[in-house]
Amino acid sequence: MTQREVSLTRLAATRASGAVVLIRFYVGLIFVGEGVLKFLREDPLGPGRFIKAGIPGGESLAYLDGVFEIGCGLLILAGLLTRLATIPMIVDMVGALTITKVPLLWGNAPLYPKEGGLWDFFHEGRLEIAMLCGSVFLLIVGAGSLSLDARLMRSKAAPSAAGAAV
Repeated sequence: MTQREVSLTRLAATRASGAVVLIRFYVGLIFVGEGVLKFLREDPLGPGRFIKAGIPGGESLAYLDGVFEIGCGLLILAGLLTRLATIPMIVDMVGALTITKVPLLWGNAPLYPKEGGLWDFFHEGRLEIAMLCGSVFLLIVGAGSLSLDARLMRSKAAPSAAGAAV
């Protein structure tokens, strides 16, 4: 077994319940939907929002973010390389919270000029906080038994078990 196979095996390994599919469903579906919306509603949710938030290179980064959200969201939905797919999404959610929501705490968030304080931070950041928690959960436990990761692990284990029985 090569080092690459060992690394992919570790990324795909999961002993989590099949119920994890519910977490994968909400996390993956929301990432895919938000990624698509960056292209469909460019001003309020895509490049326009990134530029208004003061993100340098906002136009390019908005589209790159959309592509990552769609790609990683689809991987999470399928339960394929789920742990790997959650890493960029964790970075994405930490970035979104830091750039667009944390300024609410001191009342100078460009996207929310009439809002400020702890309660507005919690209200406006609820989706990012939920997505961050869901992504961290999936990073820790893996995709669960009802996933392509689990299926790959079972098919990989089956030939070696058959060979050991001979």
